[in-house]
Amino acid sequence: MSIRAEAILAPSPSTTRGQPTQLSSDPKGERIAYANNKSIFLRSIDHPSQSTQYTSHTATTTVARFSPSGYYVASGDISGTVRVWDCVGEGATKGEYPIISGRINDLAWDGDSQRIIAVGDGKEKFGHCITADSGNTVGEISGHSSQINSVSVRQQRPLRAATGSDDTSLVFYHGAPFKFNTSLRKHQRYVYGVAFSPDGGTLVSVGADKKIWLYDGKTGEAKGQIGEGEHSGSIFAVSWARDSRKFVTSSADQTVKVWDAEGGKVVQSWRLGEEGKVSIPDHQVGVVWPAGRSDGLVISLGLSGDLNYLQEGKPGVVRTVQGHQKNITTITADMEHSSNPTFFTGSSDGRLCAYDGTGDGETIDGDAHKSYVSGLATSNSGRIYSVGWDDALRSIDVSARTFTGTSTKTDGQPCGVALTSSTTVLATHKGLFLLSQKDNSIIKHIPTNYAPTVLAAGKTHIAVGGDDSQQHMYDLDLNHYKSIPHPSPVTAFAFSPAANQYLAVGFASGKIIVYEPNNPEPVITRWSAHTGRVMSIDWDAKGEKAVSGALDTDIFVWSVKKPGQRISVSQAHKEGVNGVKWAGENEVVSVGGDAAVKRWRVEGAV
Repeated sequence: MSIRAEAILAPSPSTTRGQPTQLSSDPKGERIAYANNKSIFLRSIDHPSQSTQYTSHTATTTVARFSPSGYYVASGDISGTVRVWDCVGEGATKGEYPIISGRINDLAWDGDSQRIIAVGDGKEKFGHCITADSGNTVGEISGHSSQINSVSVRQQRPLRAATGSDDTSLVFYHGAPFKFNTSLRKHQRYVYGVAFSPDGGTLVSVGADKKIWLYDGKTGEAKGQIGEGEHSGSIFAVSWARDSRKFVTSSADQTVKVWDAEGGKVVQSWRLGEEGKVSIPDHQVGVVWPAGRSDGLVISLGLSGDLNYLQEGKPGVVRTVQGHQKNITTITADMEHSSNPTFFTGSSDGRLCAYDGTGDGETIDGDAHKSYVSGLATSNSGRIYSVGWDDALRSIDVSARTFTGTSTKTDGQPCGVALTSSTTVLATHKGLFLLSQKDNSIIKHIPTNYAPTVLAAGKTHIAVGGDDSQQHMYDLDLNHYKSIPHPSPVTAFAFSPAANQYLAVGFASGKIIVYEPNNPEPVITRWSAHTGRVMSIDWDAKGEKAVSGALDTDIFVWSVKKPGQRISVSQAHKEGVNGVKWAGENEVVSVGGDAAVKRWRVEGAV
């Protein structure tokens, strides 16, 4: 009996407005690496639903770079720590090295996969060069007076390195060990990106002044500026093609451009977003031209986190990979209106996404929530209802993957939403509301002497948990008929689908108790393996098994017939499990604080 990971649907890369986001590809051009929250994700380029996750950082991660050998990844975080780890096997950490006293902005490997230069925003220094296997110093990164945004190392001997900084300068280094050689001030504003060509012959720099400068890769001598006026916004990132004849840039003007390095001309340009419409989420803040590929594929990153697949010779975006960037707070499933179960997820930044189980995610279009999504519920009519801390109730058309109609303001901050056959039940800090599903008009309002915190609806009952550590039971017309006190606050509910046979109640203590709704005495009290707040419970279709997820990062599968037995997976989601749903008889989908959606195979009987 076990639970094993079947798929990790990685979140989108974390982005910050006005700041470049680094992307890296492995030498074969099969995977890209990027940072999200406290994890690093290695994601298949051709099959984005396949990825691996590195979770050993204890601070928010910022950058990840594959080694030229393809066997290791170096990653950095906001604490100034760099970790080197195996990306082929089990992800074992090879070394952990404190580099600077602040955020790591970029990393670069030498051609032998032996040395790493890490740069960022420190106090006493802005970068350092170390050996990958021991962390020994092999050079000094000096010559800057402000944070360094980008670094690149020439892959051939004699070794050279270059860094670009907020102080508007590009510093050229000779190595190894790396030492300051010269400082070049060709840019008038922040230098956001520097990159040596794969053959080492040319160095390029880009920046907030919208300019592109080329230099000799061996001497550092400036060759000249190209593309004056082509970009109308800050250029955040640059990446070379493997033939060293072309490179690609991404900009805040929502464009991605391919350049002929020798001729200094644009050979292809793409504009992201609606034609003629300025869209901040479509600012292009990162780009990578994956090595080892011959299909001309370029991947550009929008501020929204969208990974845009672009291909030489094709005018538009050939594929867009979307997902969450922040902590996923809730999940629901539509099992009836598509050939595959479709899962809808909401996150702490208000974004909602759909996953059909066969590929990558899709962001729900339309008037989305502006902040934390606190609840999702599925109707039988092909709609998903959502509530958020922008005090709004919205509905989603399952088939169209878009918000429908106008949002309905809620009287107070909603903590949950549930559906009966014809009504919507809403819980806010001001009480309980019964709404018509036809027009969201209020049928009934029940003020409460407690603040509701969690809500669920079955076929004959409604259960509400409050800040008074009681379980309040109502009929479908919101007539209260009993309350059950508990020693710990109620944090999760789930009615089993088999004629409301069971109600599972989860608590902040980690314990789960199972009731029959009409019986005040519990029928199961032995589900007590969680060590943190239970965030979500879901029953299987037969009502014989339940799955639970908690802030202790664990997922458990329980059996009604054998309540003393369980199977589990620990550390399922970094920062905690926030939602679990059955995807079939032996499959579970979970979401959590790492912004990832994961599928699990339940093997063997509980």
